[in-house]
Amino acid sequence: MSVSQLTNAAQDYLKAIWSATEWSPTPITVTQLAERMGVRTATVSDGIRRLAEQGLLEHAPYGSIELTETGRTHAVAMVRRHRLLETFLVEVLDYAWDEVHDEAEVLEHAVSDELVERIDARLGHPSRDPHGDPIPTADGRPHLPDATQLSRAPLATALIVTRISDADPAVLRALARRGIRPDTRLTVLGHDDEAGGPTVALTPTAAPMPLDGNIADAVWVTPAAE
Repeated sequence: MSVSQLTNAAQDYLKAIWSATEWSPTPITVTQLAERMGVRTATVSDGIRRLAEQGLLEHAPYGSIELTETGRTHAVAMVRRHRLLETFLVEVLDYAWDEVHDEAEVLEHAVSDELVERIDARLGHPSRDPHGDPIPTADGRPHLPDATQLSRAPLATALIVTRISDADPAVLRALARRGIRPDTRLTVLGHDDEAGGPTVALTPTAAPMPLDGNIADAVWVTPAAE
């Protein structure tokens, strides 16, 4: 069975389960998955049961959800589709980076494997999407950078933004207004108790910029090269 032969709901579940653990080692639970997908826990439980019967995941009662190797393969294929579509919408169709998530959520169920590979070739085989999320390769290899949330980054260290979560378009717009995108260089000057997040500077001489905690948590950084 290819990923295209799965129902849209099955594709959504697998992608959501895999994505939830991409940047965290903790497996997702039914309750968390229901919150993530905006449906009732009973609906998720039924969906999980059907996927388990198909051999796509394992779920102990009241425990976490684990993808099987087959389930993981399908999930990564859906993540690849989604991120390539987001990149295509931004780079070719001039969408803003805060507009593409919902569009890609719809399109990823409709495109064929052939179209996905043609989009990949047309874009020059990009390694990441507009938010910095890594695009898995055609053979299903994800390549997660060794990044840290900005809220946990060390002080007085030159950093480069690697990835920004696209879970909240308002956060993307707020960061864009502040000039923070993937590849932005910055330094954490300290932590602002009132804002609940770090104070950063985009250059050594720039004015300090306090960030709210929820904004800082959406930004992932790596040490800048010397």
